[in-house]
Amino acid sequence: MSISKPRGTNDILPEDSLKWQYIEDVTRDVCVRYNYEEIRTPIFENTNLFRRGIGEATDIVEKEMYTFNDKGGRSVTLRPEGTASVVRAFLEHKIYGQAQPTKYFYYGPMFRYERPQSGRYRQFHQMGVEVLGTDSPAIDAEVISLGLHILTELGLSDLEVHLNSVGCPECREKYREKLRNYFEDDLEELCSDCQSRYDRNPLRILDCKNKGCQEYTVDSPEIIDSLCKECANHFEEVQSYLSSLDIDYIIDSNLVRGLDYYTKTAFEIMYTGLGAQDTIFGGGRYDGLAEEIGDRDIPGIGFAMGMERIILALEEQNIDLPLTTDLDLFITTIGQRAQETAFEYLYQLRRAGFKVEMDYLDRSVKGQMKCADRTNAQYSIILGDNELEKRTATIRNMETGEEIEIKLDNLVEEMNELIV
Repeated sequence: MSISKPRGTNDILPEDSLKWQYIEDVTRDVCVRYNYEEIRTPIFENTNLFRRGIGEATDIVEKEMYTFNDKGGRSVTLRPEGTASVVRAFLEHKIYGQAQPTKYFYYGPMFRYERPQSGRYRQFHQMGVEVLGTDSPAIDAEVISLGLHILTELGLSDLEVHLNSVGCPECREKYREKLRNYFEDDLEELCSDCQSRYDRNPLRILDCKNKGCQEYTVDSPEIIDSLCKECANHFEEVQSYLSSLDIDYIIDSNLVRGLDYYTKTAFEIMYTGLGAQDTIFGGGRYDGLAEEIGDRDIPGIGFAMGMERIILALEEQNIDLPLTTDLDLFITTIGQRAQETAFEYLYQLRRAGFKVEMDYLDRSVKGQMKCADRTNAQYSIILGDNELEKRTATIRNMETGEEIEIKLDNLVEEMNELIV
């Protein structure tokens, strides 16, 4: 019986891995320019972290978490998202005692048990940013602009910024009551999940993926009409900062995101060319999360960006990333002595920073030259007894055919001259 990868997972082979590396390099470069530092957290955590942080009434906690008891009988969960882990680390290591705000970015796999489909997997990968220690509307705009900067740096276009405010606990409770009154007469028409959410958290009804339920949300009350003065002012200032950066946005009253910890600003960046899974990244403010996790009143905001979604969007827009697997030099050998000497040069050249390869399958000279062609080597060199006797060899430019004779003892120096 053959063994294949688990459903909802992917093998990232070398030709795909190059894309991932390039995207990660671009995102890291942009984040560093914005003064964000990298943080790495465990891929599994105490289950209560996600139950308390994400919310009991969310689809993630109710249906999608990979939760199990370890050998010590402790309930642990493979992380379904990154924010709760980052906030836990911030609190556990008492980073709040340092100068604020704290700006982080991260990469890593996340896990959710859901139906696999285009752009959605059970093990998926996210790049995310989190800012802790400030409730400034300006930082909300910075976080959104940073995410857009990454996508435009990769060459993506036709992106839509969807923006909303989900208010604070006080004004949100008034909004919940409006929703309960609105859905009361149609409660029996909603799915069983939404019927359960009706009492616990009716905002989750707005986030339901059931098309039947979505029909009943079309004319539902808008949370913007229920915002308190502070939340309304905050939302207006966020819009003002975005406008000052010439960032267009759409006010989306049904945008509540899928997690309970969000407060005030919520946003998603979409590319409609992806179809149903059109959100490339999304996030928002979570001013109550640190208090829920660790009893500290510390504001925060962030987003998570799906790596698989980015790649789909790049493919949809026919964007070719500047990737290369080309070698600097391929060393062709004739005979055992030449092979042993070439192996020494291989080590020296690699330590000098060059990408170099040689034959390990005892191919003929013709076969080795074909291999040099297949690897797109920029230069090739043949080493045999004659070359070793004279301590000279010929380096050939594989594109132009131009050849130069060099002293073998100066091979590294000669390659430094050739490779710019």
